[in-house]
Amino acid sequence: MESTTEPIKKIALIVAGGSGSRMKASVPKQFLPLNGIPVLMHTVRRFFDFDLSFEIIIVLPENQFDHWKELCAKYRFSIKHRLAPGGENRFQSVQNGLNKIDGEEGIVFIHDGVRPLVSNETLQRCLKTTIEKGNALPVMPLVESVREMTNDGNKPADRSKLFSVQTPQVFRVKEIKAAYEPGYDPVFTDDTMVLERLGKKIYMVEGNRENIKITHQEDLTVAEALLKEF
Repeated sequence: MESTTEPIKKIALIVAGGSGSRMKASVPKQFLPLNGIPVLMHTVRRFFDFDLSFEIIIVLPENQFDHWKELCAKYRFSIKHRLAPGGENRFQSVQNGLNKIDGEEGIVFIHDGVRPLVSNETLQRCLKTTIEKGNALPVMPLVESVREMTNDGNKPADRSKLFSVQTPQVFRVKEIKAAYEPGYDPVFTDDTMVLERLGKKIYMVEGNRENIKITHQEDLTVAEALLKEF
């Protein structure tokens, strides 16, 4: 469990807006069973187990609220949290979640609901770097060769300069709320890009290899295997 001498307010903003289409499942991927309980419950527990003081906000499509509450009752899931309605895209969903945070103090961890294997070490690195520098982006170096499309075809790219991006992406509440105020831009693919429009530098930290995003059926199989060793 993380420990710090500073009484810092910490919020986990967990975005779970999946429909399950890429999983070819009738159940949204955040609700699919992983070692006996829904994926989203594993994800929430990662933050709760890291620090009991986390304020937890889950962003879900509003038409899934009742089903989630039924699942919480079924699995006796009692970790305290609040719900925020999802938007038309991820930007709007995150913004709705940020609007649920009282005040502008503290640090917010914006995390994918279908990344149930973020490690305590990654969370600790993100927290430490955000306290010191203002934000943190967990990444992993690429291990495979990559190629870049060009006007003439394609060419090798220098993988030593490229990293895969994970969540949680972590920010000071005041700064990320301000970054979201001007509204949506289609170029945004993650939260650090939103902060960058304020001219802020992004600080990368080491993520963990197990911190995969469950998107396809095979990802669920991998996560089940990893969870046994986690």
